Amino acid sequence: MAQTQRIVFVPYTWRTKGKARYLEQGAALPCRSESDALNKLEKIRAGVMTAAGGRAFKMLVDEAAGDYGDPEILGEVGEVPSLQEA
Repeated sequence: MAQTQRIVFVPYTWRTKGKARYLEQGAALPCRSESDALNKLEKIRAGVMTAAGGRAFKMLVDEAAGDYGDPEILGEVGEVPSLQEA
């Protein structure tokens, strides 16, 4: 099966457990286009979407083979974990 491009937006929110505060990754939301993903980031920036931050990325996927390419970051806004933490 051929590889297809997937574009995804991931929101992050602050959570508290005891005295510890941490960023929690929300559900990854598939996007129709790069523009759609970047619009979601803009909604966080404008305060329309309630989230501490968000990251948008795209990658090539061959679901039949279970092969996922390296993500290409399209943008991020607000508070997001480093890529090593995500």
